[in-house]
Amino acid sequence: MSDAGVDEDVVLVANEEKEVLRVGEPDVSHIDIKKARFPCCLVWTPLPIVAWLVPFIGHVGICREDGVILDFAGPCFVNVDNFAFGSTAKYLRLNPEKCCFPPHLSGHTCSDPFRHTDKGTAISWDDGVETTMRNYQNKLYNLFTCNCHSFVANALNRMAYRGSIKWNIVNVLALVFFKGQYVSYWALVRTYAPFVMVLILGLVMTGWPFLIAWSIFVGLLVTWFLIGTYCLRGLIES
Repeated sequence: MSDAGVDEDVVLVANEEKEVLRVGEPDVSHIDIKKARFPCCLVWTPLPIVAWLVPFIGHVGICREDGVILDFAGPCFVNVDNFAFGSTAKYLRLNPEKCCFPPHLSGHTCSDPFRHTDKGTAISWDDGVETTMRNYQNKLYNLFTCNCHSFVANALNRMAYRGSIKWNIVNVLALVFFKGQYVSYWALVRTYAPFVMVLILGLVMTGWPFLIAWSIFVGLLVTWFLIGTYCLRGLIES
């Protein structure tokens, strides 16, 4: 047999071994929008009424490796595969390889091993998500202090995503808003059309006072979350 033939056989065997290793492993690469399956993703949808005035505020969830969505939707209640407030409008794929899943304290790859341990160290992506779910099934929902963004931040902290244990409401919102992608053009329209209509109607009916009142409302809302997150530590869950 020629050397070329031997090389081809070696490559074939190596490829077969790789395929065997993949058997039983979850497929975290395939997104199925129609079936609402977003493996290892953050998902987002506009929050009714609130998003009509502030379109960047919505409802967010985090998905397991099999793509099933989990979201904190009410007092002591976490939805599983039943995303609250409508279908997914926006999603962001996350990379599980950027998480810290240490077998022991010395195996941490994150920036703060001791704080990560205090937060509750996850041993896998699904472990982080499901541990957070069990934790939030005993928490009361509050739009201003303990909401769906808190739920997602808690899961990311357990996994030390990107080596950080500093995930909170503000940076989770910013991550989805700036990095996420819409599932379709219709989802983009569904997100911003109500806001544009309310804005036009308000200007037509009341003029500039409406715009001033809207600016004050948005300013107060943003200020609350910034102060509650970065100045009054512990006030807002994460």
